[in-house]
Amino acid sequence: MTEIKSEAGAAPAPRLWTPKGFREDDWTHAETADALSGNGRFILPLQAFLDLDPQVRKSAKERLGVALLPGDQLDKIVGLLDQLSLVALAFPAFSDGRSFSKAELLRSRHGFEGAVRATGQVLVDQLPHMLRVGFDEFEVTNPVLLKRLEEGRLDGLPLYYQPAAQASAPAGGYSWRRRPN
Repeated sequence: MTEIKSEAGAAPAPRLWTPKGFREDDWTHAETADALSGNGRFILPLQAFLDLDPQVRKSAKERLGVALLPGDQLDKIVGLLDQLSLVALAFPAFSDGRSFSKAELLRSRHGFEGAVRATGQVLVDQLPHMLRVGFDEFEVTNPVLLKRLEEGRLDGLPLYYQPAAQASAPAGGYSWRRRPN
């Protein structure tokens, strides 16, 4: 495996993985809306997205995404989901799971059909659950997860106790125990 370094000594640059495999990322993280004046697709921080003129948001939908930190309120974008192609949910620390809830709410309660991307600390034991709650894109830097994904291994537990955005079949004798499809 070749590590891509963003700068000398810096952490490897994220690689984009979807359930169909690794692919080139056509999205760029931008700090301000000024990036929209150029070509490409951009993921803006929440406040930069909210500060956009409503007409700009509507006309740039196909090239516009928003990044939410765990502390950002999902309610701030719920009425604007029709103006987004992608929502990137951050995992700045492995112990902060608030983005799991946001992904599930985006899919089940708000019917968001665009891409839901996980950024930050995407770890090997969390990825199967991330898929179940509605994530479909992952910026991966963790070397263990990168290696397993390159090998085509998506390990996880075979039984689940909670329902998720993806339907699962009951596991038999216990109605509360579920199996993946």
